Amino acid sequence: MELKGKKICFLGDSITEGCGTSKIENCYWMKLGELSGANVLGFGVGGTRIAPKKVHTCDYDDKDFQLRSKDISNDADIIVIFGGTNDFGHGDAPFGRVGDKSTDTFCGSFYVLLNNLIEAHPQARIVVMTSLHRLSEDVVVNEIGLPTPPLKEYVKAEKEIASYFSVPVLDLWSMSGMQPKIPIIKETYMPDGLHPNDLGHARIAELLIGFLKTL
Repeated sequence: MELKGKKICFLGDSITEGCGTSKIENCYWMKLGELSGANVLGFGVGGTRIAPKKVHTCDYDDKDFQLRSKDISNDADIIVIFGGTNDFGHGDAPFGRVGDKSTDTFCGSFYVLLNNLIEAHPQARIVVMTSLHRLSEDVVVNEIGLPTPPLKEYVKAEKEIASYFSVPVLDLWSMSGMQPKIPIIKETYMPDGLHPNDLGHARIAELLIGFLKTL
């Protein structure tokens, strides 16, 4: 796919918001626009999850992906979804199972998100990017004290649900080259063990450009 002139919208969390970069222009989607000539729009809000909060608090991170997906304009050519790490890290929705079709669980919420985006944008290419590795990826109790599967199970579920919809997946978990448990990689690309820095975002942009061009 030729990206120049395409309108690409990016739905995400703090990484898409630019956390970890020295300036927003170094965020992966901004770099993608600069390098490819695409018209890019970021819908990243730090702390947000794919699954809705059980209790809404009107906090900054209260608007889940489903709510914010409604802000994406009808003329988007490509919509990129990049989330799941916060559902693992501090989500209060159960993980559920692949096959869930309600927003009561993470798996169900991801299904509903893809289904609704496809219904609202049937001619757009919907693309999923999996979560990156993080230092805490193997914990079984999350930051708010609730049990959780390891992060790799969230990645696996995203890939399976996307496959049902025939939505292409850029598997950053498997091919980004960024695993912060390796000290030199953490220092170079993800100093806080979660958010990529400028070099990390540049790598994501490069991978995503190459991936989108294959579609």
